[in-house]
Amino acid sequence: MYTAAEAIEDSGLDVSQLESPFDAGVIWGTSQGGMGTFEKEMKEFVGNDLNPRFNPFFIPKYLVNMASGVISMKYGFMGINYTAVTACASSNSAIMDAFNYIKWGKAKVIITGGSDAPITEAAMGGFNALKALSTRNENPAIASRPFDTERDGFVMGEGAAALILEEYEHAKKRGAKIYGEVVGAAMTADAYHLTATHPQGEGAYMCMKFALEEAGFGIQEVDYLNAHATSTPTGDLSEIKAISRLLDSSYDKLHISSTKSMTGHLLGAAGAIEAIFCVKAINEGVVPPTINTENLDPAIPEGIQIVTKNAIEKKVTVALSNTFGFGGHNASVVFKELV
Repeated sequence: MYTAAEAIEDSGLDVSQLESPFDAGVIWGTSQGGMGTFEKEMKEFVGNDLNPRFNPFFIPKYLVNMASGVISMKYGFMGINYTAVTACASSNSAIMDAFNYIKWGKAKVIITGGSDAPITEAAMGGFNALKALSTRNENPAIASRPFDTERDGFVMGEGAAALILEEYEHAKKRGAKIYGEVVGAAMTADAYHLTATHPQGEGAYMCMKFALEEAGFGIQEVDYLNAHATSTPTGDLSEIKAISRLLDSSYDKLHISSTKSMTGHLLGAAGAIEAIFCVKAINEGVVPPTINTENLDPAIPEGIQIVTKNAIEKKVTVALSNTFGFGGHNASVVFKELV
């Protein structure tokens, strides 16, 4: 709700400016919904022997789709409305869907983005049981270290991010501040494993390829790639294999980083916050770094340009954002400078 409010304020959008409230919609992304609510209600129910009961708001606060529902109620957006759930690819899936619905003429404006609040006993315990989390507990500040030889799992983060996607002529007519343009997006499936990425990055490769084809760019024209790279031993390498295959040894232009090294892994919110990193890289001419990465995995092809330690200044015209989720879900979105 806070990020949607900030995005609406920044956009200067007023629903009364629209010809119809049905021209505006909300497509959100999350992986877990109200996990904290679920835990709290179950504990209170089981622990209350004298008068076990559930709060009447239990279900409305837990349901995954309520994210898009409550945003629409706040702003009176009566058009397309739902929440995408594709694990850690959820908010990139939501951004792609918002892009398509506007392109198809089904909406003029869509609030999109994602949120997750997984710092709960069940979520932390569950991911720990999967051995997906870093166990660098003695020094948590440097635990998230994508692409590093000593990476051992991701650090859980939580948060939210929102973007306003708007049909170009509609935005221009009302004098909106335009940060950039979504020009391509794609989703694929690994069809391989419950939690592991395809070892050769087959699904990731095709996902990026399809998104770039729709955008009308080759990978050699992309200036910045915000990698999904969560700091897991297998996941980081499979993505690099996919990127390297696309690049075909043309490594000169593309710079890559994983901002999860700084934010932690935001699960269903990852794509939304990383979309903003991409757009800001375009606006500011700055590529954010991958911190904590001291020694690049020797399996990474020589010449691949991963930005480590410090941000670099660079003209960014085209940026690509990857997100991949449990279940084999892949989603990539291409952003470009508006000229």
